[in-house]
Order: sequence, then C-alpha cells, then structure tokens
Amino acid sequence: MEHRYLGNSGLLVSAISYGNWITHGSQVEDDLATACVHAALDLGITTFDTADVYAETRAEDVLGRALEGVRRESLEIFTKVYFPTGSGRNDRGLSRKHIMESCHASLRRLRTDHIDLYQAHRFDTETPLEETMVAFADLVRQGKVNYIGVSEWTAEQLRAGKALAEELRIPFVSNQPQYSMLWRVIEAEVVPASRELGIGQIVWSPLLQGVLTGKYLPGQPPPEDSRAVHGDPKTNTMQLFMNDDLLSAVQQLAAIADEAGCTTAQLAIAWVLRNDNVSSCIVGASRPEQLAENVGALDVDLTDDLAARSEAILAPHVVADASLTEAFAPKERP
Repeated sequence: MEHRYLGNSGLLVSAISYGNWITHGSQVEDDLATACVHAALDLGITTFDTADVYAETRAEDVLGRALEGVRRESLEIFTKVYFPTGSGRNDRGLSRKHIMESCHASLRRLRTDHIDLYQAHRFDTETPLEETMVAFADLVRQGKVNYIGVSEWTAEQLRAGKALAEELRIPFVSNQPQYSMLWRVIEAEVVPASRELGIGQIVWSPLLQGVLTGKYLPGQPPPEDSRAVHGDPKTNTMQLFMNDDLLSAVQQLAAIADEAGCTTAQLAIAWVLRNDNVSSCIVGASRPEQLAENVGALDVDLTDDLAARSEAILAPHVVADASLTEAFAPKERP
C-alpha cells in the first residue's frame, strides 16, 4: 500500500482509503460489512472514512465494531459533522452545540477516544465561521480530534477557514470533494487554492458510483442491484451520466485499460491518483473482492499518453463547471 501525506501535515494516509457512505448500516449486512473492513486491512488500507449522518448514524457504529481489536495507532479514522442526525432544531449544522454533541456521539459509536480527522461535511452559511472553527479548535486542544478537514468547500471558503485555523493554531489539512474522470469541478479553483494553502484532497466517488467501471451498457437497463436503480435521483449525481452517448464512451476506455494491463475501474482510480493534490482516494465495497480490484490500481502505470487518450474520449461529457453542481449542494442548513 502506498501512503501519502495529508496536505502539508505530517499525517500519512493510505492512498486508497475505505469509505462506508452507502453500504454499512443500510445496503450491506453487518457481517459482510465487517468482512469488507477486514479485507481492507489485509490489503494495507489504514484510512477509514465515515460520517455521523451515514445510514442515520448506523454506519459509524458498524465501522467501530468492525475495527474493534485493531491497534488504534495503526489506523486513521475520519468522520464528519453537519447534516441532520436527529429531529431537533440544533441536531444539524456547524454550531458549537451541534459540533460538540456530534463529536462525542461519534466517539461513542466508533468506540475510540479520538478522531484523526474531523470534517465539516458542508459549509454552514447560517453559522459564523469563527464559531465553527473555535469549536473545532477546542476539540483539538482536548485531544479528541487530531486534524480538521472539510468536504465540498469552495476555494473562497477554504481560504477563509484556513486563515482562522492559522489564527487558532490548529491543523486544517484537507478537503473531501467528488472527483473523477467525469467530474472535474475542483480542478479550476479548488485544487490551485488547496496547493497554495497546504490542503490535500480526499476524493470520493472516483468511479462515479459505478459509471466508470463500464458495467452500465448503452441501450440496456442497469443491473437490478445497482445504484442507478436504487439511488435517489434528486441527490445522485450519476443520474446526469446515465445516457447512451456517455456510456458508449466509457466502453471505449476498455481498450486503453487493456494497454495499461488493468480493468476499466482500475484505470479510473489510477487517473485520479495522478493528481498530486490528491492525498487519498475513497473506495467503498459491498463485497471484499471489490477492494482487491480497487487497490490493484496502485500497480497501474498510467502514462501521460494513456491518460490523455482517456481524457479525450470522455471530454464531451465531463462536468467541470461548478455552477452545474448546484442541484446537489444544500442551499441552506439542512
């Protein structure tokens, strides 16, 4: 397993990390979820990402139980706060009250005394940023959190957060955006700002929820057990890409993957990891064998020529304009 520094911090994370956004506590039974976590450990994955909101808090609990007995110092455990975790008016957002209460609840569910990276799951436009950052700083000073990160923040928001973090002398080291060969929104502004600020990307959905594996075929209905069938079309970005023209283009990637000696999925993950601002690429799994294929992307020698040819095939279908993502971003506190 390759390990990379998270931003300009001294924290090393596995280049491929394991995330349980959709699977644990919902799609996958607990025994199978535990088997996937253990498979990840066997493959050298040390970084595990979750969030308090996943599966209505159950995902954290499943991950905590699956990691019981593993030497804590050998792991990097990440979680997030922002989205609703209850029906109360303060069970959401980035207020000091919610951050403190959610952190303590996450620690209990994860069965640990500290979180390696605590992330603001989105930017809260209704809470003063200073209030949020001071709450994070207090958790760092209490030893409950080691590093601070965010998810899906704009370049402007990253700059403002980093300035406060430096004033408070706490390590603000990461951003967690969606990023793939088809979803390249961060390249224009977020990545340049992050390089300047010393912030690393922990990217999610490198396979665009399965679209870039090539399993969706043009002119054919999606598999019954796929996310294209069961995902929420209002929040699932893959729905933007479920058209025959794009699916035909993805099928053309198979020939390039053959040249590289890998699968189409491995090609897509290897492409993401070529970006020097990407510290880690999150993958999920509903079966242990899927992880072995994903980790195999680290062995792919994706040359500049192969990468350029892949990009050319997909170019007409790439989302690179941040304005097109507005349908999938909360307009206000949830």
